[in-house]
Amino acid sequence: MTTPAPQHVHDLVGIGIGPFGLGLAALADPLDDLDAVFVDQAGGFSWHPGMMLEGTTLQVPFLADLVTMADPTSPYSFLAFLKATGRLYSFYIRESFAPLRSEYDAYCRWVAEQLDSLRWRRRALAIEEEGDHLLVTLAVLDAQGATTRFEQLRTRHVALCLGTAPHLPPSLETLAASGGPAAVLHSADYLDRKQDLLEAGSVTVVGSGQSAAEVYRDLLAAAAPRGTRVDWVTRSERFFPMEYTKLTLEMTSPEYTDLHRALPEDVRDGLSRTQRALHKGISADLIDEIHELLYGLTAGGRELPSRLLTAAAVTGARTDADEIVLDLAHSLTGETAEHRTGAVVAATGYRPRDADLLAPLGDRVRRDASGRLDVARDYTVDEPGRLHVLGTEEHTHGVTAPDLGFGAWRASVVLAAVLGREPYPIERAIAFQTFGLPAAH
Repeated sequence: MTTPAPQHVHDLVGIGIGPFGLGLAALADPLDDLDAVFVDQAGGFSWHPGMMLEGTTLQVPFLADLVTMADPTSPYSFLAFLKATGRLYSFYIRESFAPLRSEYDAYCRWVAEQLDSLRWRRRALAIEEEGDHLLVTLAVLDAQGATTRFEQLRTRHVALCLGTAPHLPPSLETLAASGGPAAVLHSADYLDRKQDLLEAGSVTVVGSGQSAAEVYRDLLAAAAPRGTRVDWVTRSERFFPMEYTKLTLEMTSPEYTDLHRALPEDVRDGLSRTQRALHKGISADLIDEIHELLYGLTAGGRELPSRLLTAAAVTGARTDADEIVLDLAHSLTGETAEHRTGAVVAATGYRPRDADLLAPLGDRVRRDASGRLDVARDYTVDEPGRLHVLGTEEHTHGVTAPDLGFGAWRASVVLAAVLGREPYPIERAIAFQTFGLPAAH
């Protein structure tokens, strides 16, 4: 039974405590004139546990932490974490800007443990209007995920930090759901299922980005001594590296975001497809490591226990006895073929989570022609400017949306809108280049 709505009105309720929601909470914490609370259905912070491979690093420097780009003096910075854990000098001597992925996860958990504004095991069910305020209905969950009771929070603003969910192509999703003898899984579950994969006889990695490359390298190194074959299939025409030149990095700027948001929807969608190398490519070092591994495995004339296929799209998938059969189509030659394997790891990316909790607001929430949230330049999706979106606006704002380094800037914009002042200075021009044509003089 739903409890009566409390009379207390928060300034801000954040829904979702991933890196972007946690960063917003950390920047909100020292603001005395802000009443904010943040909820998540999980029992605590956890960042891609299935991909916490030994030695892997972020693809962005440590400055892209939760807070530094908004407030370099914050007690919640990555450097503050290193100091508190006795690792600052070790990090300094290491002379690498890129934190370990496991280290970034530990840092985020360290920040989360210090914030009193976080409410775990709360699943947001609906957001409704109630006069001048928004009413957020929550299910309070036990450790097993069952609902124990309901809560309601009244607030002036809501920040939707819903994050993304693993995505499988339809044919692979059907096989994964069937629970057959052959394993089909998303890379998000890789470490939990690694032993099963090594016992499958053969494994195929599907995907083109950093996650696919990390899984392939890790599996091949572990599987080759056991005689387990590991193949890699990608629909991309090459194993492309992350583009990381300085002027290209300026596309993660307010100025480029201004241009991208002003473009028609179909033009933005086309750009998203052509800009994959800006944030979905493989680190050049990892590509070199994989080549070195392949070189070592073929030393002495040994046969390579792997096949790497580019421009090969998976058009269908089915099981045949204890094997998975992938239908492949080559985008350049038009050829088709069957590929048989014992298991599949699909590093096929993530999609924004459904925002079904906005359904009670109806057409007061803007959507584009494709039904996606139509996120304005100031990250709002409603006319009064009370609903803010953080991190899932790539279709409207471009490459800054998933970029960890831009999270603090976006949080600064949201906090300024909530408070009517800029608690953290917002840089509006940081690029040397001009995006679009300059205004006439």
